[in-house]
Amino acid sequence: MKQSEVKELSTAELQEELGKSQKAYSDLRMAHAMSPLENPLQLRKVRRSIARIATELTKRELNG
Repeated sequence: MKQSEVKELSTAELQEELGKSQKAYSDLRMAHAMSPLENPLQLRKVRRSIARIATELTKRELNG
């Protein structure tokens, strides 16, 4: 998810997307532990998406 997409979502949507992304990351890590993923860069992509969403949520919380 790109930063421009993250900014357009409401706070409730961001929290929902954060939960989905964290679940997806957990599932990918588990699958990668069992047998190597075909594209291990998926892990980086999801992890960075989680960070973008969390950063935007924190920014909104601090700004009011």
